[in-house]
Amino acid sequence: MQTARPLLALFLFAACVSHKDSFSGSHDTPARVPNVVIVFTDDQGWADVGCQGAEGFATPHLDRLAREGVRLTDFYAAQPVCSASRAALLTGCYPNRIGIHGALGPGAKHGIGSGELTLAELLRSRGFATAAFGKWHLGHHPQFLPTRHGFDEFYGIPYSNDMWPHHPENPEAWGDLPTIEGERTVGLNTDQNRFTGDFTARAVDFIERHASEPFFVYVAHPMPHVPLHASDAFRGRTARGLYGDVIEEIDAGVGDILRALERLELDDDTLVVFTSDNGPWLSYGDHGGSTGPLREGKGTTFEGGVRVPFLARWPGHIPAGTVCAEPAMTIDVLPTIARLVGAELPDHPIDGKDVWPLLAGLRDARSPHEALYFYYHKGELEALRSGRWKLHFPHRYRSMAGRAPGAGGLPGKYDYGVRVERSLFDLHTDLGESHDVSAEHPEVLARLLRLADAARAELGDALTDVQGAGVREPGRL
Repeated sequence: MQTARPLLALFLFAACVSHKDSFSGSHDTPARVPNVVIVFTDDQGWADVGCQGAEGFATPHLDRLAREGVRLTDFYAAQPVCSASRAALLTGCYPNRIGIHGALGPGAKHGIGSGELTLAELLRSRGFATAAFGKWHLGHHPQFLPTRHGFDEFYGIPYSNDMWPHHPENPEAWGDLPTIEGERTVGLNTDQNRFTGDFTARAVDFIERHASEPFFVYVAHPMPHVPLHASDAFRGRTARGLYGDVIEEIDAGVGDILRALERLELDDDTLVVFTSDNGPWLSYGDHGGSTGPLREGKGTTFEGGVRVPFLARWPGHIPAGTVCAEPAMTIDVLPTIARLVGAELPDHPIDGKDVWPLLAGLRDARSPHEALYFYYHKGELEALRSGRWKLHFPHRYRSMAGRAPGAGGLPGKYDYGVRVERSLFDLHTDLGESHDVSAEHPEVLARLLRLADAARAELGDALTDVQGAGVREPGRL
């Protein structure tokens, strides 16, 4: 666990506070339908943004999103791992509901199911032009690619950028990493120094070509997942080393997108969202990010693994300078945007809820979730959060506590034998999840155990060998 340091945002336990008292929020859907831009980074820690305490590098454009929009301090990825977290963002479902677990590799023969409604399909049904640039990771066979799931255009890689012949530990385990345009492979083992700049440039070009119609751009940067790469213009710029250089290039890309929207006079017509797929990969040391005061990181359901940055900006609709500490999750993005564009949700069950009141800074806005559930591995319910409370169920997890971190792109070695017993934490007083208060709050514990049983009945739980009645199969070859 990393050492805590003072961060003002961590003590903003009021619901949603707007710095613009004159802004009049409403539960009503805004009359204007926004364009949508989502920037989704990989393995960026909660504290890897200037407005949340970043050290050794600057993120002026991300900080601008916070200054001119909303920052959700308690926003979560649905799982602390790549494919699962992307499935949640794009479908509004807990990933285990739709059969997506872990990180799909080049040997996977399954992917996102054809019956799932993606955010791109939802928006395309409302006349949006749609594009995805960057990392996909929901299946690499043609039937699973973005162009089969609502995106008009795709340029990027099908899975993680370390799944290639230059892997630092197991290069022989991976084949060539394809770069795909549409559904055609256009390169192998592309120079990753180009990735952040290329994917940003593609996004800007798409916005320019579709400025006269509604559009959705999904920029899923492979960085700062290892191996870290930055262009010459950014390499060596920061005191944080290559990791800081990478984040500054991502931040500059957000600036390029914001400038394009301003130039095209689309600034007031576009919702821009920034978040990350999970917490930082702590075993990589100086090539991994920071969770600030949060416990653990990627690959765990402690706060450092699942709590991620979230910033959103839509001038005139999201009040500037709003800070909200109500819990929300990537599953909420799809239903919230559906509400804003007047789109119908799918007939099958989804798990996300409309959190527009949180984004709009309504004074009395509260999370619409009675609880958020944190699964990992193949459907193991490890934890849940309800209000201020976080309950962990007995499970093993990996930790770098007491271990030497990696350096220079080589990882340290996790201890995979660490175990947490059933523990109740009060996140308002114990953000580091260090003091079990279940004995002091038996009524809270009993309520959360009932919620967990209901979740298991619907979504399953491999830890207690419960089959979920609402689980759907993924797509398969």
